[in-house]
Amino acid sequence: MTRDLASLTDQMISIAKRSGADAADALAVNGTSISIDVRNGALEQAERSEGIDIGLRVFVGQRQACVSSSDASEATLQQMAERAVAMAKEAPEDPYAGLADPAQLAKERDSDALQLFDPTEEPDPATLQDDAARCEAAAMAIDGVSQVQAASAGYTHNAIHIAATNGFAGGYQRTRRGMSCQAISGTGTDMQREFDYDGRIFQVDLRKPEDIGRTAGERAVALAGARKPKTGSYPVVYDERIASSLIGHLTSAINGAAIARGSSWLREALGEQVLPAGLSLIEDPRRVKSFASKMFDAEGLQTRQRAIVDDGVLTGWTLDLANARKLEMESTASASRGTAGPPSPSTSNLALTQGEKSRDDLLKDMGTGLLITSMIGSTINGNTGDYSRGASGFWVENGEIAYPVNECTVAGNLRDMLKRIIPANDARPYLSTVVPSLLVEGLTLAGD
Repeated sequence: MTRDLASLTDQMISIAKRSGADAADALAVNGTSISIDVRNGALEQAERSEGIDIGLRVFVGQRQACVSSSDASEATLQQMAERAVAMAKEAPEDPYAGLADPAQLAKERDSDALQLFDPTEEPDPATLQDDAARCEAAAMAIDGVSQVQAASAGYTHNAIHIAATNGFAGGYQRTRRGMSCQAISGTGTDMQREFDYDGRIFQVDLRKPEDIGRTAGERAVALAGARKPKTGSYPVVYDERIASSLIGHLTSAINGAAIARGSSWLREALGEQVLPAGLSLIEDPRRVKSFASKMFDAEGLQTRQRAIVDDGVLTGWTLDLANARKLEMESTASASRGTAGPPSPSTSNLALTQGEKSRDDLLKDMGTGLLITSMIGSTINGNTGDYSRGASGFWVENGEIAYPVNECTVAGNLRDMLKRIIPANDARPYLSTVVPSLLVEGLTLAGD
């Protein structure tokens, strides 16, 4: 499959050059996806999709244009190239646009060592249906679960190949196997909803359906009788399941596109403390068996490990070539892209320094406050870092969970919040973003 995509991308850039492009790059993605949903023990929905997506970016001088299609016929490739060149000629000049210099291109391109692809046969629909049914049955077996809203199992396989007129060519394959269950406790206005999910590259690593269903059911029942918490200033523990959202706000703020626009609350923070001393945030695009791993980025640059935050200090931005040129810096090999647009900067695998205490230890240290297990909505001021989100979870008294809570808002300023985080030791190492539960002091809660 990858070899066929290599021929296709070569053909696309050759046609683009013949059609008048000064330079070009091409992306081709061939994918298979299967999804099975079960409800009340019976098959509710089965979907299978197979297809190819292609994208072509052309340059005419310092002008660029992107086109995409799901048809890879030669006639369509010719039309795409002609249309892209015509569009580029009408586009405004961009002094920062352009392919990588050949000297910048990755020399290591073989992704086999990253173990992104499970060579075992794709699961048949009957196997996926059985997994989803076992998931649902395990949730329904929990006393207090009134229904299972959804139990699903799925599989995807994608092959990706990139080629460009600067001499770059590279590709890889990815697989993903997943299961999820969403359980409901109570009825009417007393209904509470919770879920569990697992996704892995290799089927052998996937958790058992019974474990996922049971966990979803237990979580839903634990929320029964939820009420609003007290209003005031309290410490908050972000459960491991949602703690990565805080780190996500940080990585969004150091994205080179936001920095180049001057629209980030961390735009003046380079070289300053943004996390407590002793904590680092490491990006490792070459982590084995991780969904976000890659040997090269979408512009063909070699990926590498870097400390985004080192001992609490912000060391740099996340940059693709265009934004690096705007800021007169070097790319961090962080370009990503789809078939329909140009590259943009994004992070891959992240890991925050873990602490020595468990989540329960953090609750004991907190004393009285809120344990957040779910969040909805988001109001983030990109320029100031002011933060407000809807939350639900559990009220904690004297270090112990007292009762479930919902319909509350937690607010603060991200710059201040991140400097006060205290990590637990419960992060899941196989996730792309490895972040443990986090204790944050002095947030404002709006409830009763």
